[in-house]
Amino acid sequence: MADDGAGRPFAGLRVVDASRVLAGPFCCQMLADMGADVIKIESPGGDENRSWPPLAENGISSNYASVNRGKRGLTLDLKTAAAGEILERLIARADVVVHSFLPPTARRLGLDAEALRARYPRLIVCTISGYGTEGPLADKPGYDLMVQAFGGAMSVTGYDDGPPVRTGVSFVDMSTGLSAYGAIATALYQRGETGEGTWVRASLLETLVAELGYHAVGWLQAGELPVKQGSGAKGLAPYQAFRCKDGHILVGAPNQGAWDRLCNALGDEALRTDPRFADNPSRVENLAALSALLEAHFLTREAEDLAALLERHAIAVSPIQSIDQLMAHEQVRANAMVVETSDGAGRAWPLVGAPFKVGDSAAGDRAPPALGEHTDEILSTDLGLDAAEIARLRAAGAV
Repeated sequence: MADDGAGRPFAGLRVVDASRVLAGPFCCQMLADMGADVIKIESPGGDENRSWPPLAENGISSNYASVNRGKRGLTLDLKTAAAGEILERLIARADVVVHSFLPPTARRLGLDAEALRARYPRLIVCTISGYGTEGPLADKPGYDLMVQAFGGAMSVTGYDDGPPVRTGVSFVDMSTGLSAYGAIATALYQRGETGEGTWVRASLLETLVAELGYHAVGWLQAGELPVKQGSGAKGLAPYQAFRCKDGHILVGAPNQGAWDRLCNALGDEALRTDPRFADNPSRVENLAALSALLEAHFLTREAEDLAALLERHAIAVSPIQSIDQLMAHEQVRANAMVVETSDGAGRAWPLVGAPFKVGDSAAGDRAPPALGEHTDEILSTDLGLDAAEIARLRAAGAV
């Protein structure tokens, strides 16, 4: 049986998740974390990211597991009429439908927002696309990497003399999931006021353009084209990674007060009074010389000792951690960003927690579903089909 989400904000909310890969599934995972009953719809072959490495010991893709916690899983072959009828019955009792079908496919399946809203006026339909619902690329599929390139992110990532570099995390996909979640929550609030559902639209491109922030506004307002940022931000200094005795450390002193405190921490009055570094514009202009002088100090110290020194002087500083260091850190654990779940065989399966908390609500502990794990449960308990009807659906290849 489904977790009823008792005590969580979206308890009783019914969601049909017909999206795939990362953005839509991440959105729906957060809805599940907040108490919604989310049914994950997959083709008989499964969401494509089920096979993407790395694979956990139980053979499940970590990519898939990262965005499908808390859901019930149902397989439907939507090439069959019977599967389409099952999906229609699920949608009829749902509050929210999320899908990432390309527009021609959605229209063919009768899942375009206009058709769904005409049949179910209270339904909130969330469509997630690569490039938005309007314009010449509206029907173009989009992956995180392609949109990082198209959307300008790669033009400001890496070093001036290096090739194009992808950001190491799928931030466009994941941020689009967050945007879609916020939009759905907004639409649910609106429905509470009006009684009417609406069409929620999110896309990787729109998310990335919004995230360009001051880079995009700087071009629009001042004609300033941003360049690759390296480990810091081009307009601030010092504000980057520096070498120290046992590796690298991130140090930031982007305002005058912080600069004075940094010089005091290092005991270098000559550095503080050097006219080349009198203010932030001067430090940016003379960054190469400044970096060399700072590294001469930092290379005499180990990262942990240097961080402790700078923190005592209220200087922004951070170690450059690997993922294993991060996930073991007490700060991550204290904020419930590691969730302990177990799969159907009872094996422990740690996952990443929810990125926000609402009251006492936190990420649920239901593991991601095995392919079609809850098919019989959903067909029988939710839709009232008997064993013979389910057997006929299986024989027909619909589920």
